[in-house]
Parts: sequence; structure tokens; C-alpha cells
Amino acid sequence: MKNTKDDCTQDGYPCSSLNQSRRAFFKTTGAAILAAPAILTSRKSLAQVIVPPLPPSPPTTPWQQELPVVGEPLQQTDLFAGPLPPPQGDAYTDVGEVGRAKHQRWDEFFAAPVLQPDEADLYELKVEAITDHVFHPDYPPQLVWNYVGRTESGAPHRNPTIFARYGRPVIIRLHNELPEDHGSNSTALTGFGSPEISMHLHNLHVGSESDGFPGDFFSRTKKGPTLDAPGIYKDHFYPNIYAGLEEFGGIGDSREALGTLWYHDHTLDFTAPNAIRGIAAFYLLFDELDSGDEHDANPNALRLPSHPYDYPLVFKDLRFNANGIHIYDQFDPEGTLGDKITVNGMIEPVLRVARRKYRLRLLDSGPSRFYQFHLVNAANRVQRFTYIANDGNLLPRPLLNQTRIRLAVAERADIVVDFSQYALGTELYLVNRLEQDNTRGPDGAQAPGKRLLKFIVDYEPAEEDVSQVPSFLRPIRRPTEAEIAAARVRNWVFARKNGMWSINDRFMDANTARATITKGSAEIWNLNNPSGGWSHPIHIHLEEGIILNKFVDGIEVPIPVHERGRKDVFVLGPNTRMRVFIRFRDYVGKYVMHCHNTVHEDHDMMVRFDIEE
Repeated sequence: MKNTKDDCTQDGYPCSSLNQSRRAFFKTTGAAILAAPAILTSRKSLAQVIVPPLPPSPPTTPWQQELPVVGEPLQQTDLFAGPLPPPQGDAYTDVGEVGRAKHQRWDEFFAAPVLQPDEADLYELKVEAITDHVFHPDYPPQLVWNYVGRTESGAPHRNPTIFARYGRPVIIRLHNELPEDHGSNSTALTGFGSPEISMHLHNLHVGSESDGFPGDFFSRTKKGPTLDAPGIYKDHFYPNIYAGLEEFGGIGDSREALGTLWYHDHTLDFTAPNAIRGIAAFYLLFDELDSGDEHDANPNALRLPSHPYDYPLVFKDLRFNANGIHIYDQFDPEGTLGDKITVNGMIEPVLRVARRKYRLRLLDSGPSRFYQFHLVNAANRVQRFTYIANDGNLLPRPLLNQTRIRLAVAERADIVVDFSQYALGTELYLVNRLEQDNTRGPDGAQAPGKRLLKFIVDYEPAEEDVSQVPSFLRPIRRPTEAEIAAARVRNWVFARKNGMWSINDRFMDANTARATITKGSAEIWNLNNPSGGWSHPIHIHLEEGIILNKFVDGIEVPIPVHERGRKDVFVLGPNTRMRVFIRFRDYVGKYVMHCHNTVHEDHDMMVRFDIEE
């Protein structure tokens, strides 16, 4: 196994400079920075912009908009009928595809170098600037960026949910249609974002060329440092296999199944502003067990509540100026904490539900706010629900009679709420009781909390509810004592440095791997936040891990029940350390680990690691 010198070291290495893309950005926008006062302090060797506290967002009248009763999945696209050639393993750079690496394992799934009809589910998405989005009727229509597909009738389908199945490959053709002169006529706070894109399908087990590596960003005229050429589109190949393909054969180890995934922008240095512009959506992955069909006659199927009663909800914290326009400070390493929470792009919306069970998939998409959700009635009395999945992974057993959900940025939770116990006309609310006044992390919980979403039990279902929540969900593969003893140990320290955010005392360099790992090996990663001043939700690409131990202030503490399954986000609170067991399987190439408080990520709390044969 080849390893870099600093794998298990946190001190003794010089700090790298700001990466070149951020240097270029600050150079081209220097006027905006120079217009603000700057200071040098003994703690921060970089010039820091002094930003006055932002006033609160203008007030809004709640419950003025309704979410669609049914969220339709994205329709497939016939990529054989368009002007571009059908997908292939190698990049089509001569017709405008970006200079990516060849798709890994293409020849194992497809009969020819060029895709043939009916070998995969095909989708086409365009990242577009939408100028008339309404967050709330009290605010004006305004600019957002969205992934845009098409409905069956050909109408635009913004930030669509994609349904996929294990064993059936998916190819997404992604076009960048953002204006390359974005921000030229805007202020520093309203012109945030960079019109290059790199799409990451969060948590999928996939080749690095389709993982959305931050340095793989592209536009028509620009390319990231890890691409060979810019382009107008990029094909992403998602085989939809379980981890453990080489160990178990077939399509891998079904105990490693994922369920609630999401895709979002991951452009180097601009993940927070680009994603907060609105480039994020769900990707739901089903298999024989979690089949997405509550009528499934297969005796192995769980028959959990299914579409249209399987409803994804994405939460995002935003800040608005006095005119009701969305603002964000991408220069400030502290970022901008939102005081208005959108649910599927709307502030304080209403969702009308049937009197039956629902599977609600909750996602904290950031950029910085943590949540503690409770379901309450009109009198603020807490209601109970069943917790079935964390980070999109079904738990071994459901957690019954739960009353709260704690989510950090990028964490997900699937819950089942039985609305049949309520009379028609009943109003319920999803509230956030977690206090937070800056981007560094949450404070304590406080009742009654802030109401974010109203449910109205509005109608009887068209048919009998046959869904269920069985006593056993999905088995889990835990590491053996022998595997733990044999695993290589690496230490990763997440800290503040020079006013930025660092890992092992260094900043992100997209061109340099800080660890090199042999494919097929297993390791224990010590994730350590030695500070008492902030929290870091740490995300590791390609593979999930199992938390072995958790320490707070140097004392081992119990691992919460909902975190005892597989995880892809590891929440390091103040003075917290975790030992995480990870297997690295099936793919090679470049991947990253980073803080998913995307403000920290953009200001360099990210590290590249490579997997080699």
C-alpha cells in the first residue's frame, strides 16, 4: 500500500496558499473587496473583510403557497434521437463533451463502446438561470439556478426527483446553460455564484469521473484543473451497484444499499453559493427490499409507503435583503446564515396530505444551518412518528415513537408519519427548535420552535393503505474484530487556520492527493474537531463508514441509536472525535473528504484522496 508522508500527521507541514481558482476570483472581483475595510490580526495572517451584521430578512405571512400534492419523478430522455451522439465510455470531446476520463466499468455493463438502446435509463438535465422564481408572495420574483428536465408534456421540470433501481444503470447528460457573464451587473451580495458546474450525486458508489469531483467543473469556455478540456455537456454514468461488487460478484452486497440520495453542485470554491442558488435535487434508489411499491407481491419487499405517498422535502437556510432579494456573502469565511427556511424552494408552504401513512424524506441541504425537527399539532403538542433511515440508509430496525430529528448539513432522515390517526381538517406543523445565530454551529433547543411547514389532513386516500413498517428493515455488515485490528489508521484534524478552514493544517489542493489508498483495503479514520467553537459535518465520497467510537472532551460517549448504521456524514460537534471504519472498494481515482458546512468547504476544509489498484 502506497501512502503519502502526512497521512497520519497533523503538524509540521507548511500551509499552502489559496488555490488558483479562488485567487482568480478574488483578482477579478477585487473592487468589491477593496470597497470594504480590511484588517490584519495576530490570529489571521490573511486580510479579512469586515462585514457589518446583516439585518433580518423582511417578514413573511405564513402558509400562502402550497407544495404539489404529488411530486412527479423525472421523465427519461431519448438520447438516441437528439443532435448529439449517444453516450459512450470515452469522452466525446470532438462534439462538445468535457475532457473527462473514461467511464470505469463501462465494458462490464454494456456490450459495445457506444451505448445501445435499452441498456440504461437515460436522462437529460440543463443547469439554467430562472429569473421568475417566487420564494414567497411577499418577495418579488427573482433569480435562481436550477437543474431543469422535461415533463412528459415537454414542460420544464425544475430540480426533479430521479427514481432509479439497483442493477439498472443510469446515464445523465448534463448541460451547462448558465450565463458566463453572471454577476457583471450585480452587487457583491446579490451576484453570488460562479457559472461553472460540477454535479455530485451525494453518497453514490460510483467512478471518480462521474462523482462530481470539485476540480472537474466546466462551462463552455472554462474547465477545472482536473479536466482536460471545457465543454457544453458532460455524461455521468451511474451503474447503480452495491458496494462490494468485486468481493461478492453480481451487483455487490445488498446490505450496502443506499436509498435517499441527492445531487448538487460541487464546484471548487463555489459549492455554497452555487448550491444555495438552487442547484440541488433528490435521487431515490430502490431494490428488491426497498422496492418503492407498497403493493409489491415479492415476499422480500418491505412495502413501505410508496409514491405518491413517498415525499421528499429539502430544507435550505436563506437570507434576503430589505427588498426581498436573496443575498449571500461568498467572500466571508463565516458565510451567511439564513433566517428564512425554504422547503422545496418555498418559505412556509402548505402540504395537503391524505389520511394514511406517508414516508417523508428530509434533507438538510445547507449551507450552514442545523435543525432539530418536531412534528406538532396546532397547540404545539409533540406528535410521534417512526424513524426508518439515516443518511438515506435503512436502519436495521425502525425506531418507534420518535419525537425529534436532528440533522446537520447534508444529513438525511426518512420517517413514516401515520396521518390516518387524525380527523380531516387537522393541521400539523413541522417545526425547528434548534437555535443558531451564526454559521459555526447550533446552540441549544428551545420550544416551541419555528414553524416551517404546515400539513393539512385534507382528503381520504383513493384506495386502502396497504403500506407497512416491518420490525426488521435492512441487515448491516459490521466489521469484525480482525478487520478492525488489521485496518490502517489515519488521523484527520479539522481546524481554523489563518482565517480559513483546514484539514491537518493544510488547505485544499485539487491537484494533489494527501492520501493514497489501495483499492480493496479497509481503514480506520480518526476524525477530530479539537475546537470548542464550531461544528463540522464531515462527508467522505465514494464509501460509507461505521462509527466505532465517539469521544466528547476526551470522554467516550454512547453512539446515538440512529447513527449506529452506515453513515456518509459524520457530525463533529465541538471537541469531538470519532473513529470510523471504512472499506474502499470497486473503483479507483480521485475523491474528496470535506466539511459539508459548505462555507467551510469553500474556504478550503477539504482534502483529496486517491484510490489505486
